[in-house]
Amino acid sequence: FYDKVPLKKGLEAAGVRVVPPGTVRYGAFVEKGAVVMPGYVNIGARVGAGTMVDTWATVGSCAQVGRNVHLSGGVGLGGVLEPPTASPVIIEDGAFLGSRSIVVEGVVVEEEAVLGANVVLTASTQIIDVTGPQEVIHKGRVPARSVVIPGMREKQFPAGKYMVPCALIIGQRKASTDQKTSLNAALRDFAVAV
Repeated sequence: FYDKVPLKKGLEAAGVRVVPPGTVRYGAFVEKGAVVMPGYVNIGARVGAGTMVDTWATVGSCAQVGRNVHLSGGVGLGGVLEPPTASPVIIEDGAFLGSRSIVVEGVVVEEEAVLGANVVLTASTQIIDVTGPQEVIHKGRVPARSVVIPGMREKQFPAGKYMVPCALIIGQRKASTDQKTSLNAALRDFAVAV
C-alpha cells in the first residue's frame, strides 16, 4: 500500500466496523455504529451512524451519507475532487440504495427514499413521478420516501427517435415500513427486483 493520503486509523476505538479490504481514507468521518464492508470511503466524506457501506460500494470525496442508510453492493456515490464540482452528493437519513445504483453530480436523495437496483442519477437525469394523473419531472433530487426504479424515455435526435435513461418514481414508502426491517420489502411491494 502506498498513497499520498494515509488510511484513517483508530476505527475500532471509534466504534466503526471495517471488514477487510474495506478502506476509509484519512479526512473522512465515519460515525460510531457505521459498518464498512469491503467498500471505500474517500477523503472528506461523511458516513452516519447505523449506515452500511456494503461490498464494493464507494463513497466519493466529500459525499455526505446520513444515518441508517443502506448502500447496497456496488453502489457508487460520486465525489467532488476529480473532476472538481461544486456540490457533493447527499444521501439523507434512512435511504436505501439498491445494488449498482450510481448517484453523482451533487444529486440529493432525500430522507427514506428507496432506489431500486441499477438506478443512475446525474444532475441532468429526469426523475419522473408517474404516480399521479400527470407526470412530474424532478432533476437533481429524489423526494423523501419515494420508491425509484430505472426507466427509459423516448427522445428525438437529428438521426431519429431513441430511448434515453431516466428514473421513475413509482410510489411512496408506506408508513408501515419499519426502518428496522429490510427495506427490500419496500421494493417488493412494487414488484421491483432487488
